[in-house]
Amino acid sequence: MLANNFKKSLIAANIGLVLTAGVSGVAYANEGSKAQEDVEVIEVRGIRRSLEAAINTKRFATSVVDAVSAEDVGKFPDSDVGEALGRISGVSVGRQFGQGQQVSIRGASAQLTRTLLNGHTVASTNWYDQQAIDRSFNYSLMPSEMVGGIEVYKSSQADLPEGGVGGVIIVNSRKPLDLDANTVFGSVKFDHGSVSEQWDPEVSGLYSWKNDDENFGALVAMSRKDTEYQRRGTETILNWGGAVAPTVFKQDRERTALNVALQYAPTDEMEFGLNYTSLDLQADNINSSLFLFSQGADAARWIPYGDKYSNGGVDENEVDGPLGNMPTCQATNATGDCVKTTLDALAGGSWGQTWVRDAEMNSKTLEVNGKYTGDGFVIDGRIGNTKSEGGTNFTAAQRNGIGEASDFAGVYDATGKIFAVDTAVKSWTRDDFVGDLDLPGWSIRSQPNTDEEDFVQGNIKFYVDFGAITSIKTGFSYASHFVEEKTFWPNPRVAPTNQLPGDVSKLYLDSQLQLSQGFMFPEANYDALLERAKSGLGEWELLRSGYGTVEEDNFAAYVMAEFETDGVRGNFGLRYISTDAESDFFAVDFDGIAAGLYAEGGSLAGYQAYETTLTTEKADYSDVLPSVNIVFDLTEDLILRTSASQVIARPNYANMFARQSQDGYNDDIEGNEVLTKGSPALKPFKATQADLSLEWYYDSSALLSFTYFIKDISSFTTAGLEPNVSLGIVDNFGNDNWTISTQRNSTGGEIRGFELQWQNSFESGLGYVANYTFVDATADAKNYADLVSNFSDSSKHTLNLVGYYEADNYSARLAYNWRSEYMIREGAGFYGNRMHDDYGTLDFSATYTLNDSVGFTFEVVNILEEDSIQLGAAPTESTIKNELKNNYPAWSFEGERRIKAGVNFRF
Repeated sequence: MLANNFKKSLIAANIGLVLTAGVSGVAYANEGSKAQEDVEVIEVRGIRRSLEAAINTKRFATSVVDAVSAEDVGKFPDSDVGEALGRISGVSVGRQFGQGQQVSIRGASAQLTRTLLNGHTVASTNWYDQQAIDRSFNYSLMPSEMVGGIEVYKSSQADLPEGGVGGVIIVNSRKPLDLDANTVFGSVKFDHGSVSEQWDPEVSGLYSWKNDDENFGALVAMSRKDTEYQRRGTETILNWGGAVAPTVFKQDRERTALNVALQYAPTDEMEFGLNYTSLDLQADNINSSLFLFSQGADAARWIPYGDKYSNGGVDENEVDGPLGNMPTCQATNATGDCVKTTLDALAGGSWGQTWVRDAEMNSKTLEVNGKYTGDGFVIDGRIGNTKSEGGTNFTAAQRNGIGEASDFAGVYDATGKIFAVDTAVKSWTRDDFVGDLDLPGWSIRSQPNTDEEDFVQGNIKFYVDFGAITSIKTGFSYASHFVEEKTFWPNPRVAPTNQLPGDVSKLYLDSQLQLSQGFMFPEANYDALLERAKSGLGEWELLRSGYGTVEEDNFAAYVMAEFETDGVRGNFGLRYISTDAESDFFAVDFDGIAAGLYAEGGSLAGYQAYETTLTTEKADYSDVLPSVNIVFDLTEDLILRTSASQVIARPNYANMFARQSQDGYNDDIEGNEVLTKGSPALKPFKATQADLSLEWYYDSSALLSFTYFIKDISSFTTAGLEPNVSLGIVDNFGNDNWTISTQRNSTGGEIRGFELQWQNSFESGLGYVANYTFVDATADAKNYADLVSNFSDSSKHTLNLVGYYEADNYSARLAYNWRSEYMIREGAGFYGNRMHDDYGTLDFSATYTLNDSVGFTFEVVNILEEDSIQLGAAPTESTIKNELKNNYPAWSFEGERRIKAGVNFRF
């Protein structure tokens, strides 16, 4: 009886799912009966219907799935795909550069979330040279107008691609045969940032056509967005004289996205498709900072009034500047570091610096798919290629000492969550940068990345009558993946600064940019700084320490049975995975170092103390991953859902590079040299997980549910640090004192938690969505160099509250998203490991429909301008740098409110 009620409910639900037909395959995956064919197609739109579609996706799935559905073409719940995902229970979003870029699920790191486009991998690289290459997807590349729906799998099943310990996210684009013939959509939006104070344009459009027989269709969707993004922050470098740096990051983003889809269904049983997606981001930027030395300019050992170590550390030069008083420390923290001083008129000093970066990234994916429905079976498959190229094509820092010591007199206070500094002079103009700007050779580099995968997948599903078993599905997948990172430095490093061509006075403009804490800095002339930096270069030389590749062949095969009987449905199966990996790199020539081969060139020769031929490290592993999902339809509206499975996530590519790269070598900061080495022999993250949920669908748009989940992490990757190692490579301070950072597998982690969801809507037009997630995600603190037991990216508490009102021609929605503190781990590089303070955003959106063809949108994101605050979380005894310990205010970035307004049309 319950099975019949379930089928009737499914038929009714399909009426509300027409919007996402062809988008959300899980909604009626188990119903291949004629019941679906009898459903009258009724098109519905709006917030309420979108939520109903998402509810039904969850309700009729056999695994633990949540979804986001578009109201209509171009009407995604949020203009940012990442932000939309953040409304789902158990999902947390990272916003390092303003937008929702990466997502974590149920306390697992964002790097353990597998993202698929229409069921396959999307290649992705980073534009920023300080970010490691990982397996995550940058959601800021994907315009919401191209997305029809998103499915978030929190439990696993045998036919689901492996790779997500946190979960698997499938982003579905639109198909032409699902839309009316000659569907046209277009929109024009303007985006205003409270920091940049600029109105930025965005244009998008879609055209979908199909023939009269409705068996062939074509769709083209495009989007272009130009944004001037600015981020104001305060950064610190404790061992550089207690440096605090009010900073502004300004980036000109040009995002272009294209999607072309073809569908051909020559018969009712056969269908073919082609999908091409191109995502491009040009991300040129400048990063200007005012370095202020809280322990006095002389304590920096490298100062604007004279270089104390100008000849490679061989001799200590006389200080030739007007330095005098050293400040008295007024407060220290648990590490013993000074956190508060007052500088008088003879103690201060400053250095103004601007980084200029030519950066970009792109992603191109071509996929061909097919499906055949026979008598009692269905065959489907796809083959394709995805490739991404990008990175920092060129970067360099240019800088100059500015002002007099008395200009920087004031209080330097790092006792709170933000390093507060208030000096005698806070405004600087281009006139303060009229001298020859220093162009340090260590800062000049080029770091292009490549990420490419060829993939093929095939599945066959047999409908059977083996008692409760209704179908058996089997299939395979194969992917050949290649990642390459190169780093180039100029040889010779750079011409003497006074020999560089160009007018120095034109390197900065008359206008100013505001740094954090009210400081003003002359606006950099991007083109002039870039041209000057390039003009003094020698030929690009491959930095052997910065070269690495990872080649990975992944094969998987599975078998899964689906079953259904009175009041019970679900699936169970096994998935076999096999991986062969190898990494090419240039090894450190320790024998040559010992023999003195690199001594003749002085300390600067150490950066190429590497062998000239490639070395290859290889490894392989395999595993069998069981899964079972059981759904008990207790009543027509009450569901008890259980699942258990084993899941894996392969190590990040950056951790698999076997190269021995040098970080912090020959820069201006003493004691920060790190030799980093990964390994392709790292085992994948592996977890045994289980879910138990009770879901009550007490109305067509109402849901009240509770879910308990657990993940027992039997293997994960972490960094191990060994400080104070002598390598025979001497830096420009005369030191041979390195930290060795290696990657290794650890055990003993566990994630436990629960989710609460409650949503409903009323005939009056009012509605609400509320969800709360509790996660306890910890491992043995000894597994981390920072000795903090929290898993990366894991917030203990996450809360979403959404209220909306919807009428015939207008709607309004107010949404609040909050997450508690969480660890960000970026290895032993510049940023390192720190705790991000709790973070909440209040957003508002509204729409007005003028008629069937024209509508208007208005949105405000981060109304309260919530700041991003990041603190040192490690205890004193950890081996990481001191600004990442004992709540030291490592970094803080001012929150930005963004206002978006636009008009769209559809016919």
